[in-house]
Amino acid sequence: MSDQGFPVTVAVRRPDGRTEQVRVGTAFRNGDGFTLKLGEMSIGSAPDAAAPAPRRAASASAGGGGGGGGGEVFPNYGRSKGAPIQGASMGDLEFYANGCKRSLADPSKSRWHDRERQLLAAIEAEIARQRGGDTGGGGGDEPPPHGDEDMNYGGGGNDDDSIPF
Repeated sequence: MSDQGFPVTVAVRRPDGRTEQVRVGTAFRNGDGFTLKLGEMSIGSAPDAAAPAPRRAASASAGGGGGGGGGEVFPNYGRSKGAPIQGASMGDLEFYANGCKRSLADPSKSRWHDRERQLLAAIEAEIARQRGGDTGGGGGDEPPPHGDEDMNYGGGGNDDDSIPF
């Protein structure tokens, strides 16, 4: 039964709000783990203007997601509508954070509270990142980026057989 493949999918949010599972490959059992065979993939040369910006949220109302660095964007109001949260000015971050807090304090807007909490978390994470002095260049506790000297061009254990899936 080792020939049996298991479909591997990712969730894709469509512009109309639906979430669709899109197959990206097949996983085959290999001992205690799996071997993943990916299908052909491509990235468009230009962003899809009709599609919403990428979100990490899985809720029905497509929120901003937490973390501040994963592609979250500001909501569709204010001077920075639709702009990325990461790298935004402190003034914009505070403006949109205050808007989230006002919405969360208003019981009549409870329908949007999940989305607002996710957006606020992303904004607060970016504020914390900026105040911590992390400029995205590997500061803080992060190791420096990999260089050519880190590559293993010869044999010696860095092959795909050790990948845990």
